[in-house]
Amino acid sequence: MSTKDLKFTEKHEWASVNGNIATFGITDYAQHQFGDIVFIELPAMGKSYGKGAACANIESVKAVADMYAPVSGEVTEVNSSLENAPEQINKEPYGAGWVCKVKMADAAELDSLMDESAYENYVKSVEEK
Repeated sequence: MSTKDLKFTEKHEWASVNGNIATFGITDYAQHQFGDIVFIELPAMGKSYGKGAACANIESVKAVADMYAPVSGEVTEVNSSLENAPEQINKEPYGAGWVCKVKMADAAELDSLMDESAYENYVKSVEEK
């Protein structure tokens, strides 16, 4: 998947939009910070999450952290293959490592997310601190 069409959060999640469905995952930067991911607690099917709400829990050899919903919506699909192969997040964070799909509650929330260029600049500013 090309990152050119993705939207990004300051907490290093991404969203890919197709109609009113948004696919979520964590960024390549985030998976590098985590190191080897060994477990993920996926979002609950059918549950609605508000923008910025913790929707998944990721455990790596270095840390345990929440993944936050880039936009509000109801979970329509989860990447259940990650339960047995969470390392897919490390290998393909923008492909096979996607976490869930949601039916967006408010597509206007996408306007507050960063495009690829803005996210790259944000990561540079974080690394400089």
